Amino acid sequence: MNKRTLLVLAILLLAPLVALCAVEPSKPNILFILADDFGWRDLGCYGSTFHRTPNLDKLAARGVRFTQAYAANPLCSPTRSSILTGLWPARTGITAPACHLPQVVLEKKLSPGNPNTRVLVANSITRLKTDYVTLPKVLHDAGYRTGHFGKWHLGPEPYSPLQHGFDVDWPHWPGPGPAGSYVAPWRFPAALKVEGKPGEHIEDTLSAQVVKFIRENKDRPFYANYWQFSVHAPFDAKDELVAKYRKLADPQNPQRNPVYAAMVESLDDGVGRVLAALDECGLAEKTIIVFFSDNGGVSWGGKDADGGHKSARFQADMKVPPTSNLPLRNGKASLYEGGVREPCLVVWPGVTQPGTVNDTVIQSIDWMPTLLAMTGVPLPAQAKPDGLSIVPAFKGGKLEREAIFTHFPHDTPASGQHPATTVRRGDWKLHRLFAGKDDGTDLLELYNLKDDIGETKNLAAEKPGLVQELNALITGFLKETAAVIPVLNPALKGGAAAPKGWQISGDTQLVEKDGALVITSTGKDPWLSTRNLPVNSKGPFTVKLRIKSTGSGAGTVYYTDKARGGFNKDQTVNFPLQHDGEFHDYAVKIPATKLTALRLDPGNGPGNICITLLTLLDAGGNVVTYWLPQTP
Repeated sequence: MNKRTLLVLAILLLAPLVALCAVEPSKPNILFILADDFGWRDLGCYGSTFHRTPNLDKLAARGVRFTQAYAANPLCSPTRSSILTGLWPARTGITAPACHLPQVVLEKKLSPGNPNTRVLVANSITRLKTDYVTLPKVLHDAGYRTGHFGKWHLGPEPYSPLQHGFDVDWPHWPGPGPAGSYVAPWRFPAALKVEGKPGEHIEDTLSAQVVKFIRENKDRPFYANYWQFSVHAPFDAKDELVAKYRKLADPQNPQRNPVYAAMVESLDDGVGRVLAALDECGLAEKTIIVFFSDNGGVSWGGKDADGGHKSARFQADMKVPPTSNLPLRNGKASLYEGGVREPCLVVWPGVTQPGTVNDTVIQSIDWMPTLLAMTGVPLPAQAKPDGLSIVPAFKGGKLEREAIFTHFPHDTPASGQHPATTVRRGDWKLHRLFAGKDDGTDLLELYNLKDDIGETKNLAAEKPGLVQELNALITGFLKETAAVIPVLNPALKGGAAAPKGWQISGDTQLVEKDGALVITSTGKDPWLSTRNLPVNSKGPFTVKLRIKSTGSGAGTVYYTDKARGGFNKDQTVNFPLQHDGEFHDYAVKIPATKLTALRLDPGNGPGNICITLLTLLDAGGNVVTYWLPQTP
């Protein structure tokens, strides 16, 4: 055999080995865990001392914990759409959790309102249209087996997960929460064949379905959308877990609701079951894992938590708010940090360093381009996501982005949220509250999150130049996304309403005139009251007023530091009102270390009262908040 023949044989023998070495390595799996209404401080690794979350805490120890991760909206459906499409809700028009409603709304527009509606808000789109490029569609086309498990809330057939790129959808349920309850018997439609033994928890059953999917697809790349129902209303849990947390509850701990804590434990148990399946199948080092939440935790009063949708079995327990997001302000359905800053854990084997903390500002619109970049799957040419790949952040780099935006064109009485858009650039965050001033113009609030994470000190009056810069960014964002912008209702009965967040008495009529709030008292008890006060402000406080009156009687400010309940005469401050028809300035000292509500009684008889300044100052003389256009 000559040398040429030997060379040819050698090449033929080695060719399969060379080809084998040249084969692209198996793409990583993706497990995306999305909790519902889960607060920033609800995990032990984020500082909770009441909730027990050992599995998620272990996950944090394996990867990176983000401290400044944001939902694109303070409510569920809009954030969910942003995860799948990489688009801001302002662009898609899904701006409220309305995707379970029977009405099919596919075009962005303002709602018609009525003569008693002060601001016309958006009429949210109610379905995620199937012409969007979505993460599951792209991964499916790249050879991934795709499965959605749990809450969807982006529309029923023909807008279900099966029309958006998922091979599997369980339980194929379009509702905003589990059908009826968390603990069986459930009330899913019989056609879905979702049944459980009495006492069985939906998260146990849901996690078992995810485990089944993992085992069936252990030899091929998969994308598992593990979107838990917990911890959304109805507030319901296993009896034995509720009893456990009743014993552990500390009256001094702002997180002390035993039902909610039991729900958190069931959520964490489900995560542990799925992570164990990855270990069992030898896939832990081949799987990217993300844990995130769609909006902040429900922190407003227990009685009214999430519209009162709570289990009848636990009414006494639910007198306490479900959770606390402190030191963040407010919670679900609010554009303050408690409503949009989320817990976020990421494990990317071979890239993320165990137990690390990352302060990069990221948003839910980033997941679609990021996960494609992490898997090496190209972004389709027709896809134009608003989000960025955050891969550089995992490797110590910075993101090339000036700011993030959140658009919420809706009123939410439970949280006190007025229709608004926010922008965060660096440490600064500006809120634009549409028609928030009495004259129908926008109210602006500016906070420095580095120095004031609780958003207690509105610096808008002190930094007008910065306010103008950031407000211009909001204007550009609204224009570029063709966002629906709330406006003052031109058909508003009486021409004006109380300042944002205030209630008025039956003896009070209001109109706006020349930039002032004009009160016509028709009886003996005109008053305005508010519970929309910033948390964490320290007293004693001062209420500054500029009033012109032709009425009668002394002025009175009622105040309270209680979470609920009415105003009492033992918490009042009287001040002499001049009724000469001229403007006078008043500074009313409030001897309280904290405030939850205020009421202003501008006299006690018929007459006209004009107010041009209504501002609250803290112990240091800083503006806590103001409700009328002029500021000190």
